Amino acid sequence: MSLVEHLVELRRRLIISAIAVAVGAIIAFALSNQILAILIAPYQHATGLKKLLLLGPLDGFATRLKIATYCGLAIASPVVLFQFWRFVTPGLHKREKRFAIPFVLASIILFLMGAAVALLTFEPALKFLSGVGGPDLANQYTSAKYLSFITLMIVAFGLSFEFPILLVFLEIAGIVPSAKLRKWRRGAIVTIVAAAAVITPSQDPISLFAMAIPMYIFYEAAILVGRWLKK
Repeated sequence: MSLVEHLVELRRRLIISAIAVAVGAIIAFALSNQILAILIAPYQHATGLKKLLLLGPLDGFATRLKIATYCGLAIASPVVLFQFWRFVTPGLHKREKRFAIPFVLASIILFLMGAAVALLTFEPALKFLSGVGGPDLANQYTSAKYLSFITLMIVAFGLSFEFPILLVFLEIAGIVPSAKLRKWRRGAIVTIVAAAAVITPSQDPISLFAMAIPMYIFYEAAILVGRWLKK
């Protein structure tokens, strides 16, 4: 394909992805009340309060738009990843194409697992953060800051759970052999804990270990999967 043909193909893939995101956002906007009820449940349990604060007349609508945007991207992610795969497929070798779909599916599953862990650990983490300030401080959060915070937690956990995909890719490409990963175990533990401490937006110990422990398990699993795929 010529450069112009590549650009035309890229435009087509981007348009399809944008349509998928728009459709996902419309669905999420229609279900924003139900989604918001799920997202604020940890806040309600941790603080005993029922509602988030709105400081302006447009905050309610902005909250629904934010939910629609974030959830629209999540809903459309399989389509976006598939379009990306279809765009890069012509440039891949036959062996690389064989791994493309499993990698895409594994990426989606691992991200969803990370999001689930984030939601499960968010309530105890929020309780810790709410109590660390002492009894003289009232915990009342605005919708904008709370939703940004929980979204960052979900994204941080989701992306951290992609860690084994990166390791397996490096093993298959021959950049980092599994033998080296086995030798780096001790350093990997320290690095993973330090990375989890930096990545988690809440900086609390509950979230730190909830992220670090699965990441190290993934580290060991990536060594086994990489060795198996290289055979």
